[in-house]
Amino acid sequence: MTIKLINKSGQPAPHYETLASAGMDLRACIEGALVLEPMGRAIIKTGLYLELPVGYEAQVRPRSGLAAKYGITVLNTPGTIDADYRGEIGVILINLSQEPFTIENGERIAQLVIARHERAEWELVETLSETDRGAGGFGSTGKK
Repeated sequence: MTIKLINKSGQPAPHYETLASAGMDLRACIEGALVLEPMGRAIIKTGLYLELPVGYEAQVRPRSGLAAKYGITVLNTPGTIDADYRGEIGVILINLSQEPFTIENGERIAQLVIARHERAEWELVETLSETDRGAGGFGSTGKK
């Protein structure tokens, strides 16, 4: 699949790091450094604009290394970029750690996954089919 991309970041275009990678890293496109204080959040621009085909979305997800090592994650994960959006991709980062975290220009801050999706239509009914689980949720299948 080919996707149209405008790259104003001055960084390489997102790319897959390995043959089996599902996501491509997104990099910060900021002037100078930005310090995210503990529990602080910010929209970090990427300098990227894309044109997705209808029926696809781009999902913005956290980088596992930033989350595990520093407590930095994507607040609205996964963030969705719709096929009709033409603005700059921004990443909402939050610092869940006890320490300030400095983001530098060009730093890999999130990953982007391209995914196909379906559009649904509602069929209004009075009852739903029965299942073994029924209405059980939030831990209803047990701890182990």
